Amino acid sequence: MYYLVYGLLYAMSLLPIQILYGIGSFAGWLLFRVFGYRREVITNNLARAFPDKSGEERALIRKKFERNFTDTFIEVVKSISWPESTIKKRMTGNFELIHELYEKGLSCQVHLGHNFNWELLNLAYGYYAGGMPLLTVYMPLHNKVMDRIFRKLRSRSGNILLPATNMRAAMMPYRNSQYALALVADQVPGNTHSAWWLRFFDTPTPFIPGPEKGARAGNIPVAFAQVTKVKRGYYRVEITLVTENPASYPPGELTRMYRDYLEKTMRQHPDMWLWSHRRWKHAWNSSYASQWIDTTPIPTVP
Repeated sequence: MYYLVYGLLYAMSLLPIQILYGIGSFAGWLLFRVFGYRREVITNNLARAFPDKSGEERALIRKKFERNFTDTFIEVVKSISWPESTIKKRMTGNFELIHELYEKGLSCQVHLGHNFNWELLNLAYGYYAGGMPLLTVYMPLHNKVMDRIFRKLRSRSGNILLPATNMRAAMMPYRNSQYALALVADQVPGNTHSAWWLRFFDTPTPFIPGPEKGARAGNIPVAFAQVTKVKRGYYRVEITLVTENPASYPPGELTRMYRDYLEKTMRQHPDMWLWSHRRWKHAWNSSYASQWIDTTPIPTVP
């Protein structure tokens, strides 16, 4: 089944990109308009994040998001047959920062969110790495065929994939070498009772503490990455160094900085984030009080 599905996707990837975008637009219409894919989740997320915007403004964000959503998957399919030169032309950025850290003998963590097109960024990194291998943490898919296909696509340029379900053990072979560890850190924590809680778009929200704890424990430099769209099918990533000495920061500070950075990028380009992601599926209650790390008072809701 794997070879059949991959073969069909490869054949599809040989079509001109404009034809694929047309197919994607039709598929998006079916997905969002006919089948109502995560309609309630998207609507509620946008209302929670932008209560000050009108219904028309949120509808426009949603429309642009839907196009970015389907374009992302079309570009992933097309990347199966895209050569390195095309991928580098379509995803540019200031990768020099990574090279500078590598020359200093340092590893780094790169924290980003679900900004389109993070899949193309992952692929492009391997061609820009300059010696610093990328370790990408990913969540294995339940469908074994699609999981194998995505692992093949994501590692095509030499990146190393670490399953989030067994990350600690998967990291062991690389702990004494230089690496860039990519963490899409806006994931919903699996255990809210071990998460750190703080306000995100003015809503108490759990964040995974692992990225900060790992950076501070190993004193591994931390950078934030933001992907923006130049035009359809073309992107640029801006990598910002946060610190080369995270151990000097008090607990919780780097996570608060990441929260601020992520929220800022989402407000600047609201159509570029994955609004179908159930980011606020866990509600705050008083049992999480000891995990509150924000500088604002602990919420008083039950």
